[in-house]
Amino acid sequence: MNFEKLNSYTATKEAICRNNDSIAPELYKEHSVNKGLRDMNGNGVVTGLTNISKIVSSKTVNGERVQCDGELWYRGYKVQDLINNLAENEFGFEKIAYLLLLGEMPNKDELKEFKKYIRDCRTLPANFTRDVIMKAPSSDIMNSMTRSILTLASYDKNAIDTTIPNALRQCIQLISEFPLLAVYAYHAYNYSEKQESMIIHRPDPKLSTAENILMMLRADKKYTKTEAKVLDTALILHMEHGGGNNSTFTTRVVTSSGSDTYSTIAAAMSSLKGPKHGGANIKVMEMIDDIKANVPDYDNKEKLGEYLSKIIDKQAFDKKGLVYGMGHAVYSLSDPRERVFKSYVQDLAKEKGRERDLMLYQNIEELAPILISQKRKIYKGVSPNVDFYSGFVYDMLGIPKELYTAMFAIARIVGWSAHRIEELICVDKIIRPAYTSIMEEKSI
Repeated sequence: MNFEKLNSYTATKEAICRNNDSIAPELYKEHSVNKGLRDMNGNGVVTGLTNISKIVSSKTVNGERVQCDGELWYRGYKVQDLINNLAENEFGFEKIAYLLLLGEMPNKDELKEFKKYIRDCRTLPANFTRDVIMKAPSSDIMNSMTRSILTLASYDKNAIDTTIPNALRQCIQLISEFPLLAVYAYHAYNYSEKQESMIIHRPDPKLSTAENILMMLRADKKYTKTEAKVLDTALILHMEHGGGNNSTFTTRVVTSSGSDTYSTIAAAMSSLKGPKHGGANIKVMEMIDDIKANVPDYDNKEKLGEYLSKIIDKQAFDKKGLVYGMGHAVYSLSDPRERVFKSYVQDLAKEKGRERDLMLYQNIEELAPILISQKRKIYKGVSPNVDFYSGFVYDMLGIPKELYTAMFAIARIVGWSAHRIEELICVDKIIRPAYTSIMEEKSI
């Protein structure tokens, strides 16, 4: 295939595509179509029911809906309560994963048994790292992981069995394997493309998920308790976020078709990697780097505000007019995940000597909502979301940017798995929304 000739050919056809595929914005309103499955106020169109999680951004007071501080609930518990209830040196990823998957909090023996299954499943088939992960390495770790997920189906003699016990078994295995798929894919890329040393550490069965990620990623295997605790908290906060987010809805849609677990999770991965979804934290970091380059004195709020105004006016950074990490599709006054995360961010910044960088984030958090509300018509409040700080945290942990979205996936596969099981149990119809055709009929 001559890609250069094909690219030249398709470039000449772009205008034809745009002419024939463009739909006037007013037609969506005329036909009562909610673009992006959201109404005119940005609220999601209800497409299903779930017992897994709940997001609250407004409440009814005296018969009227009013904005409120955001709430995120996992299986009937507020996420901040789940995190605050953990012991000082306790890592909660496995406990909260059990809660989301099975719908109830494990007792001591149930948690011990579940952790054993996670530990026993945290391995890959013989030569899988060499024959699959190290072949065709890429800086796009999400694509590498997705290829690995689909290949793992070849090692499963019951790959297409969609019974609940088998689907649950597959989900637990993938939850266990995801840290290896991500970290090993990065090391393969780091070795082949960046000409660095190859490091492949086997997971330690005595360590938690967060500890294993840091240990496997680092040449010296060393990490601090603060680092592991912050990463564990990040994973818990990213585990689940309602059935309406793009990748979880993708999980529901593909599951409803009767497809297998590997294909379903691969589809969710493809959805998550987009910059409007799981890749948002990378955009935050790119924006921060741009601000630092253009406002060296970024502790000067006046100069920082002037540059943020340029970003909002599409005159600076990527000229999209977005302050990345600010605002959320659902939350208005606050994102509860960001509020929980912030205290851990402050502890880590102090340990790493990054207080000045933290001050930049805090100044943006203060100034951006004011500037955005002055320049835009806002239907609801603008506040920082969890992605605003997550990239900063990963940077302080020494996690490379290529792994940022993969870290999100390592956490979110728990929520995807819970929604897959719920969809298999509760719904027996394929999800099939309708599109209104505005095509003009023609004669030959």
